[in-house]
Amino acid sequence: MATARPVVSVHQFDNPSEKSGTLPMPVALTAPLRPDLVRYIHTNVSKNRRQAIAVTAKAGYDTAAESWGTGRAVARVPRVPGGGTHRSGQGAFGNMCRGGGMFNPTKTWRRWHRRVNVTQKRHAVVSALAASTLPPLVMARGHRIGEVSELPLVVSDGAESVQKTKQAVEMLKKLGCDEELQRVIDSKKVRKGKGKMRNRRYTMARGPLVIYSEDNGIAKAMRNIPGVETANVERLNLLTLAPGGQFGRFVIWTEGAFKKVSEIYGTSKSAAPMKKGYHLLRPMMENADVARIINSDEVQSVLRPKLEAPKTHAMKKNPLVNKALMEKLNPGATQKRLLRKRACEKGSKESELVKKQQKTRLGASKSFNAKEKKGEETFYKKLMKAFETKAAEKVSKEEEEDEE
Repeated sequence: MATARPVVSVHQFDNPSEKSGTLPMPVALTAPLRPDLVRYIHTNVSKNRRQAIAVTAKAGYDTAAESWGTGRAVARVPRVPGGGTHRSGQGAFGNMCRGGGMFNPTKTWRRWHRRVNVTQKRHAVVSALAASTLPPLVMARGHRIGEVSELPLVVSDGAESVQKTKQAVEMLKKLGCDEELQRVIDSKKVRKGKGKMRNRRYTMARGPLVIYSEDNGIAKAMRNIPGVETANVERLNLLTLAPGGQFGRFVIWTEGAFKKVSEIYGTSKSAAPMKKGYHLLRPMMENADVARIINSDEVQSVLRPKLEAPKTHAMKKNPLVNKALMEKLNPGATQKRLLRKRACEKGSKESELVKKQQKTRLGASKSFNAKEKKGEETFYKKLMKAFETKAAEKVSKEEEEDEE
């Protein structure tokens, strides 16, 4: 509220480059921004426009189907009677059957509408109006306001008496809305889905919202301009102020409507004269610079000292499973593992090296066997000779004992 502009310029409707005067900024347009409240109210209010839809109670039950019972090797679902057509014998009634009734059919007595708290609706409208005065939020919503002189944009009361659409378009272009109007025209496209068949074939972006005090022809002049909507300041609707639940719509005020805002929603010191029992939403904090408040000497002097982090112990890991830990304990383990893997791949250098070493080893073994293991000099024969000598000595010893 301290950063809000104290006064707003009023532009001449037929020559916006000239200013006819200034108006004080209404307190309602500096209210706190509540995107959560706007989204919640928009969701519930938009449900009140719905029409009840449901399937007819007899859908899927217009046949005298009966189950065939057990013993015929078919499911016990009811089946269409008769013969001679494809339809006879088909399953009926069940939600799994072709042409059968749906499961848990929709009813017209569903709770379609929602009761919305009146004070919350008023808070949401005020918050949406406050957001419309901030250029960053208006541009973030997609509006092109590069040529607009200032926000909020207020024009003189003569705009309410515009009768022709041609005059209204000329006035909007002079106010700097030419780029915005072209954006709306370029956004027109065919809707996806079945809505094309239901009298809503095209979709289009929302353009400026013109808020007036008295309709002396402005509503009729503006209603045929693509994307442009009009609203009476005494009957503001959140569905037009924040389409889709996203506040920040580009709003053009007439001088009379701008003067009435404080009368309708009140000020920070008084209640709203035209809305019984309503007081403007107040900000939760006077100073929103939380970091500066927390780091101030007054707050830091009474805070407890910073707690030390509890001691933690590292989790024990198995190097035979954890490759990173194995690399730490045995540098080069990853490289060795990679070499072993490549040794098994055909055509790799490592595989050829292993084959070469194997061939050399087998050749050396073969030459050694050819040289050392032939005739009576083989290991097996030497071993057998040693057993034979032992056996002979034992036999001779036994014979000597027998002779004695």
